[in-house]
Amino acid sequence: MDAHLVSSIDSDEFTHLTRALSRSTLIGLDAEWKPIRSQRSTFPTVALLQLACQLGDDPAEWDESVVFLLDLVSIPLPSIWELLKDVFVSPDILKLGFKFKQDLIFLSSTFGAEGCDPGFDKVEPYLDITNMHKFLQHKQGKKVSKDTKSLSAICEEVLGISLSKELQCSDWSRRPLTEEQLRYAATDAHCLLEIFKIFQAKVVKEGKSCNDVKELHEFNLSLGLKDIFQMPDGDNKLVGTKFCNALDIVQATASSEDCGRIARGLEVIRKTKPMDESLWKIVRKYGEKLLLRESDRKPKTSRKNGKKRSSVVAACKKNQLDSSGDWEGLPPWDISLGGDGWPKFLCDVMVEGLAKHLRCVGVDAAIPLSKKPEPRELIDQAYKEKRVLLTRDAKLLRHQYLLKNQIYRVKNLLKNEQLIEVIEIFQLKISEDQLMSRCTKCNGRFIQKPLTTEEAIEAAKGFQRIPNCLFDKNLEFWQCMDCNQLYWEGTQYHNAVQKFIDVCKLND
Repeated sequence: MDAHLVSSIDSDEFTHLTRALSRSTLIGLDAEWKPIRSQRSTFPTVALLQLACQLGDDPAEWDESVVFLLDLVSIPLPSIWELLKDVFVSPDILKLGFKFKQDLIFLSSTFGAEGCDPGFDKVEPYLDITNMHKFLQHKQGKKVSKDTKSLSAICEEVLGISLSKELQCSDWSRRPLTEEQLRYAATDAHCLLEIFKIFQAKVVKEGKSCNDVKELHEFNLSLGLKDIFQMPDGDNKLVGTKFCNALDIVQATASSEDCGRIARGLEVIRKTKPMDESLWKIVRKYGEKLLLRESDRKPKTSRKNGKKRSSVVAACKKNQLDSSGDWEGLPPWDISLGGDGWPKFLCDVMVEGLAKHLRCVGVDAAIPLSKKPEPRELIDQAYKEKRVLLTRDAKLLRHQYLLKNQIYRVKNLLKNEQLIEVIEIFQLKISEDQLMSRCTKCNGRFIQKPLTTEEAIEAAKGFQRIPNCLFDKNLEFWQCMDCNQLYWEGTQYHNAVQKFIDVCKLND
């Protein structure tokens, strides 16, 4: 294992770190701090940050990695704040961690105390080792435990390596660090890369490498950076290429201090090599986002004080839910984004009743392909079919970075109110001619020409029973082109039409 202690930004080790970051698309993150033994109103100060960088462009040929141990006690934190912040949010680097949210909270507090306000607030794209371990357990046919195992236990099971945790609670603020501490810290970060390799190989072997996700679109070199960033599913490779071109132009013309500063800024932001496409597909399928809320930046109070504030906290959570998921931007069907102009929604299991109401007013509203879909299945279906995902589940909102302008949290509980909410939010144009123009069973469209009674009887044989009392009423029958379900304009039809005329206030 190649490990380097970085204790100065003027050192060769720091130069090596910046070069390695420009070649890495996969980084394992870990942090160490001196434990606080008593109840305090402050977070522990992080003394060491480990970055395990996987070098190379092709994940299939990964064989070189290096671990950097950033000595946060010796390095002036403002000098590396921007660099780390860019790494944490770079779309070209997949970050790995083990319950890294706590580390991120302590890191943010440590840097904030040194004037780097507001510290760090997110890490994306991110993948937690615990989720990878559960995936591997499932594929091996083992019962997936609800309890999260320790990193040592996961390494023992997946890699066959025993990690000693004796130094975990040692004094990481004392300098110099011992050789044992350095080896322990480097190993903790490096094992994240090794576990990911096992996970990636299993994903590919099982044929789960996101083949059902829409392939990245071809380069369009006529687009500018502004146009690329406004695209609903921007290509990270294209962005990286544009940044490379922009950097070359700036460096070629840099004759002043300002131009040099701009060039250095672009050097930090862009990646020398964009993320490999196979790795990017794993990001789309399994990636997450760590996001710190304002409440995460404050140490937890004692249980006694927590009881006094329980009603306040509950009110704050309610306000957060009410304000989360607000719609911004253009939907994927917008003509300016290359859509066809026809609204399309995907209603998860919590709002399936809303799907039927949308179909009744003529709006394309699909439901999940499986009865108990995983979040990733919903994301893939919405992305592939260019639908807006409608949900009541606040947890799904953490995937907004994957489904930009394709996810909305419905606020109302009643179906009629939900329907009005969606119509108003997305400015849907509903007319009386659209009512009952879709199959409420499967979301399909009806055959344009109505069927006679004789044709309907023939179509219903062995499939659907038509009441005998309808045969002498000279009714028109309509058939769904997808599921072949037959409908007729009886009493229920007219009642439904009147209901939605009233709900949508079409008379007004």
